[in-house]
Amino acid sequence: MDFKDPFINFQENIEITGFEPVLGGELSEKAVWVDEARCIGCQYCLHVASNTFIVDEFHGRSRAMRQDGDSVDVIQEAIDTCPVDCIHWVKFEELDDLEKSLDRDMFQSFGKPPRMNKH
Repeated sequence: MDFKDPFINFQENIEITGFEPVLGGELSEKAVWVDEARCIGCQYCLHVASNTFIVDEFHGRSRAMRQDGDSVDVIQEAIDTCPVDCIHWVKFEELDDLEKSLDRDMFQSFGKPPRMNKH
């Protein structure tokens, strides 16, 4: 039996396709993505699928931190609870482009209040 270390892709800088066993042992063709520009910071998704989503501390918006954190059914429930429909299933290979399309510098912060300069 020929065993290949599932983390070898990360060590050899091979492009990740979404079909690696390291993604939970199943073939993965879709990934969950939060359109943070539309997120209102309600945190419903975090309460439903806390192993998948986090809330950015500064901006107060949700973000998918793990693709294999919760079951597909739990992630779908989190998607269904979103009041602004900003969480989507996308093709795994689209994640990088979607992430690069976000301009977080333009986001209004729902998190920490802005720093005030003291004179």
